[in-house]
Amino acid sequence: MSDPSRDSRTLFGWGSWPETRRITQILSKETFGGALLLAGALAGMVWANTPWSAAYETVRGITVGPKVLHLDLNLATWAADGLLAIFFFVAGLEVKREFVAGDLRDPRRAAVPIAAALGGVIVPAGLYLLVNIDTGGDAAQGWAIPTATDIAFALAVLAVIGRNLPTALRTFMLTLAVVDDLLAVLIIAVFFTADLAVLPLVGCLLPLAVFAVLVQRRIRSWWLLLPLAFATWTLMHESGVHATVAGVLLAFTVPVVRSDRAGGPDAGPGLAEHFEHRFRPISAVVAVPVFAFLSAGVTVGGLSGLGSALSDRVAVGIIVGLVVGKTVGITAATWLVARFTRADLDEGLTWTDVVGLAILGGIGFTVSLLIGELAFGLGTDRDDHVKVAVLTGSLAAALLAAVILRLRDRAYRRIRQVEIVDRDHNDIPDIYETDPLPRER
Repeated sequence: MSDPSRDSRTLFGWGSWPETRRITQILSKETFGGALLLAGALAGMVWANTPWSAAYETVRGITVGPKVLHLDLNLATWAADGLLAIFFFVAGLEVKREFVAGDLRDPRRAAVPIAAALGGVIVPAGLYLLVNIDTGGDAAQGWAIPTATDIAFALAVLAVIGRNLPTALRTFMLTLAVVDDLLAVLIIAVFFTADLAVLPLVGCLLPLAVFAVLVQRRIRSWWLLLPLAFATWTLMHESGVHATVAGVLLAFTVPVVRSDRAGGPDAGPGLAEHFEHRFRPISAVVAVPVFAFLSAGVTVGGLSGLGSALSDRVAVGIIVGLVVGKTVGITAATWLVARFTRADLDEGLTWTDVVGLAILGGIGFTVSLLIGELAFGLGTDRDDHVKVAVLTGSLAAALLAAVILRLRDRAYRRIRQVEIVDRDHNDIPDIYETDPLPRER
């Protein structure tokens, strides 16, 4: 088998060994987080459909926080606005890391996941609007719900059915989801900002600027940085822009690489790697599972209630967007990149593999639920329908992707055998020994 990383006409390739090793570590952590996410969502769903469902709603409605700062919020809102800010902070670090020091700094490698992510946003949104073209009311506000991919949920599925998935495809899936997260933040900031308050929005730039100066100087004292981050988040929340956007802005100020006095790259990494190691476990183990627990609990009311929820055209649009839209959007965009760059699929891969990953991209959960709450309001009947649709669409996408990827497992095993060959026993697989991309320091 030839080495795709050394062929400029291959669509995916293996990339560089340091980046592959780092991504493998991230995937293992996200897989565990995905399992906790599923557990949290299942616990919320079960509790909400027991005779004690009123207690679940009581827990969601518990109000905590200082009223003087307008932060006397219920636990469900704290989960969506506060805990998910941690999730988006980690996502922001990953986005910056990929484009500054990762393989995506090479435009040729960045083109495929960026195009795929754009396709995976545009087509689902278009199909949702097409399904709801004559629904009326506020239905059109939910167009962005099926545009997000939940990487933790998707990787949990991969851990079960795609253990032998080639590294190039795993990397493609992760980087696609990273770009998808960035697009989701832009959508939330631009389209779901109501009653914009300019003064707090401008005011949040001051603690953000001080935070940026400190991290650029490699200051990592929590008693300095945490109050500044909280002040930025609080003012962003007060401005009307969703508070999770503050997490991304804070992440973008954190340096990825360390510079020496001459301005060149030093041997050590920047603070981004340090913060990622610190906050990724918090995001994966606490923030996202707790949000899932407090957001996924919807009282279905048996088969009749399920049928009622799924008969809503909004729910139909979400399911069509997640299952069909993501598949068509990601696959078509990837094909167009191959068509216009005259790139071929890597040896041993087929378009069936791309379709399988595209369907897997239809697992939208964390951000889809968040956008649903922003679009229709927390706790409304339509918000409940959104939750049922997101869960149904995500489950359907997971099952379809599992079937397709399992059918290709034998081919993946053959590719995997090539990837792990290390004849010189230096702990670096032979396929990465002559990588054309610059090595990380």
